[in-house]
This record gives sequence, C-alpha cells and structure tokens, in this order.
Amino acid sequence: MYKEHFGLRELPFSIAPDPRFLYLGDQHREALAHLIYGINSEGGFVLLTGEVGTGKTTVCRCLLEQLPEQTDIAFIYNPKLTVEELLASICDELRISYPEGTKSIKVFIDTINSYLLENFSKGRKTVIILEEAQNLSPEVLEEIRLLTNLETNRQKLLQVIMVGQPELRDMLLKPELRQLSQRITARYHLEPLKKNEVGPYVNYRLETAGANSILFPGSLMDHIYRFSKGIPRLINLICDRSLLGAYVQGKDCVDKKTLLKAVREVFGEHDIRIRDRKSLKWAALILLLIVCGAGLAAVYYNREPKLINTRQAVASKPKEAAPAIVQFDTIEWPSTLPVERSKSMAYDALLKEWGLTSQNKSGGTACEQVVAKGLRCLEGKMSFDKLIRLNRPAVIKLGDENGRAYYAALKTINGASAQCIVGGELRNVDLQEIKKRRHDDYLILWQIPPDYKGILYPGDRSPVIAWLENKLAAIQGRKPLDTKNPVYNEILVNQIKKFQQDEGIPSFGFVGPRTIIYLNNKAGSDEPKLMKKREA
Repeated sequence: MYKEHFGLRELPFSIAPDPRFLYLGDQHREALAHLIYGINSEGGFVLLTGEVGTGKTTVCRCLLEQLPEQTDIAFIYNPKLTVEELLASICDELRISYPEGTKSIKVFIDTINSYLLENFSKGRKTVIILEEAQNLSPEVLEEIRLLTNLETNRQKLLQVIMVGQPELRDMLLKPELRQLSQRITARYHLEPLKKNEVGPYVNYRLETAGANSILFPGSLMDHIYRFSKGIPRLINLICDRSLLGAYVQGKDCVDKKTLLKAVREVFGEHDIRIRDRKSLKWAALILLLIVCGAGLAAVYYNREPKLINTRQAVASKPKEAAPAIVQFDTIEWPSTLPVERSKSMAYDALLKEWGLTSQNKSGGTACEQVVAKGLRCLEGKMSFDKLIRLNRPAVIKLGDENGRAYYAALKTINGASAQCIVGGELRNVDLQEIKKRRHDDYLILWQIPPDYKGILYPGDRSPVIAWLENKLAAIQGRKPLDTKNPVYNEILVNQIKKFQQDEGIPSFGFVGPRTIIYLNNKAGSDEPKLMKKREA
C-alpha cells in the first residue's frame, strides 16, 4: 500500500496488538507495572479493564516479554464457554493430557491440579489470561476461583489475569463474586489517551515503523483527538486511512483536508456530526462497523508497487569521485540443502560465535545446552533496530521471494553490510536486504550474572546486588558501594530506572535480560558483539 511511498518498514497503524508499538504513556506504563506486580505477588488474580480499543490486549502482549522464562501461559480468547469447555481449553493451552471425550469437571480439576503441583516442583509459574472476561458467566468465574485454591505455604500455584471492559468491574461487585473480588491483588482501569498524549502516540508509532519525516503535522493532532476521543484503536484507523489518502494523492504528508476525508470514510457523515456529542460508549458500539470498513478501503487503495530485489549497494565516495559498486553476496538459502535444516544450522553457527559446540547428539535443545555455561536464550519478536541495540549475534528468521521461511545466523554488522551464516556458508550481505526479508523472530544468547535466578524486583534480596552495584559503578566512573546487605533497595532501583531511561528501554526498575545486556554493553564485556563500536 503506502509503505514505500513514505519510506516505512511496516504499517505503523495496524490494529493488531503488537507490543513493539505500545506507546508507554503514564497510563500504559502504570498498567504494565500493575500487571507485573500482580504476577510476581503471592495472590491469585490481576484485573485490567478499559473501554474497547484502549490497548488492554497490547499491554498484555507486552507483559509476556517481561515474564521470566520459566512461565507457562494459557490464553483463553473465547469467554462464552461452559465450565467444562473452559477447563478443557485450559488443558489444551497448557498441553495437559486428559481422557478423550471426558466431560467430568472433577477429572479436569484433578488433572490441572496435578499439573500445577508438578510445575511448581520444577520452579515454573502457571498463568491464565482471560480475554473479554466481562462475558464470563458467574459459574465459570467461581470455578476459576476454586482453581486458585491450590497453594503452598508461601504462594498460589496458579495466577489469573482477567482482561475486560468496564462491565467486568460491575460484575465483580455482585455478592456471589465477592470472594473472587477479594483475591484481586492488583487492578487497573485504562482510560483513553489525553489530548496532549495523542501527538506523542502517533509519532511513536511512526518512528517505530521507520518514518524519517513528519507525516502528521502537529496542527492535526487536535482533530485526531476530537474524532477519536483518545481511543488508540480509533486513532490507528484514522491515521491509517489518512496515510492511504495521502499516498493516493501523491502527497508527502497528511494535510487537514485529507485527514477530514479519512474521518468521513472511517465514521461516515452522520457519525462525524454526532461524535462531539456522544459518549465513549457510543464510540465502542460502532467500533465493529469501523473495523469491517477498514478492510474494504485497503482493497480499494491497494496499489503497492512490486519490490525489486537487489544485491548491489553504492558505497559513499567523495563528491568528485565516481561511485564505486560494492558486490554483496546473496542471502538466499542454498538450493542443495533442505530448508528444514536451517534452524538447527543457524543455532550451531550461533553457538560457535560463543566458542561452543552443538551437542545435539546428547539430546536437549540449544537453549538447554548453554545453561551449564552460564548462558541463557532470549527469544521472541523484536524490531530490527531494537535487535541491533542488544548488540549480540542472533538467529534470525528470513523469507525468500516465494514466501518460504528459513533461518540464518547474524554474525556481525559493519556499516551497510553484515556477515551472515546461511546454510553453513559465511556471506557478506546487504543490510537493507536483511531488513527487507527479515521476520521479527529472533534468538540471542546472553551471559547471566553469578547466582542469577530470574528478574530482580524492588525489595528482593539477592547475591546479584553486588554484580549490579559493580556494573553501575563502572558505568558511572566511581568506586562500588558496600553491598554486605544484598537488598535491591530504593537507591539502586532509582539508579537502574535512570539507566533504563537513558538507554531507551522501559524504566520500571525491574532487572531482567535486556537491562543486564545493556549494563554489560555499557560497562564493557568480552561477550560476542554484532558491532565492535555499538551504533545507537
């Protein structure tokens, strides 16, 4: 559609709940902090509510990136289930085996309880996330409460995150649900964005998508707020349609006329006249119609030019000299090798960067094999720019012209070129070609601090405190303070928050994989790097 016209890597205003595009304003930052606190407390329930389109699901997706590796999660998307169907869905999500065809609640409960006890004995957490929980019946909610009764002397063995619309709060006030309500250890209600947050929200999503120019002048933000009422999903629909309109007209940015035309297409003439008079509930009621209309416009405006693959790049030269042609290697998967081997070969190449040899013959995954070496895997989905900032060799997922996926090892980056290992071959490839072909999937290895057991939270006692103080001292150019009392106290928390803020990562004060990697990068370490001198 309009990506190439505006120089974007991806669509900035998709309504998919992609955590990379989560704008952490004050509200969403607090919501995420509440969820993380609730998950790491000893309680059973966490509650997140908000109007349709305010970003509840996106916050939950962001939460998943913050959870410890030893966490098993069950997502329940369809809330209109019977008790038996819900228990079966939980078993399916957690891959718990149960007798085929059973409809016995007792069988399901006993099976789940056995799983929870075994999971706890392995040091793992179990979390259930209930989407659209306002549609759950009181009987189902009560059964979920009973599931959380299983506990040790210190904590519950199952934690539940309930995500729903404002009606969910009213439901929990009913007398028959008072026991469940009393077990909620953290709750947060997401409101729409404030007027002064709309501009930063729009610009953040554009920057994340790769925009390098102003596509929405500041004078348009009041109009966007007026028609969206600050609801992020409606902002996305308005902005997406506006960019489509600007693209069709051949404009370099959105102007007021194009924006208002887009608003009319999104809401219709009648809805525009009533939007300034109706409440947020009216906006929620018409949202389904809006989403359906968004797809029709995409079909009409779908004039996206075909991408032309190239393996050459022009190296920069003095103005008086003719540009030299740099010949890059292809990044295609070798036709002589089965593509099914790409993942294991990429993992082997990554291990080699760390001076390790794959032990596939002895069993176990690559991530299990590195634990004895004091390493851990960090994997998921991440934009290429954020991956580069981690500055570690990585296994990345690519796609060829036919849509076939395969894996490669990203070894080093030097300016416009990168060294990749594809099918066991070292190749010097065009960095832009990698960005064009890359999926968001990634896997890196990282060095854990001595005695590291998992994410460090304010108030925790841990031997890692000494490591943390030494790293901060090295970065700040001072002598380490005494850490005989290994408590992650307020002084250290505030220093970590400032460090996280300076490095552009979520500044909650929690010390997890990304913060540890950034601390090592800043203080200096001998771990393998993508770039000798990290490019910010």
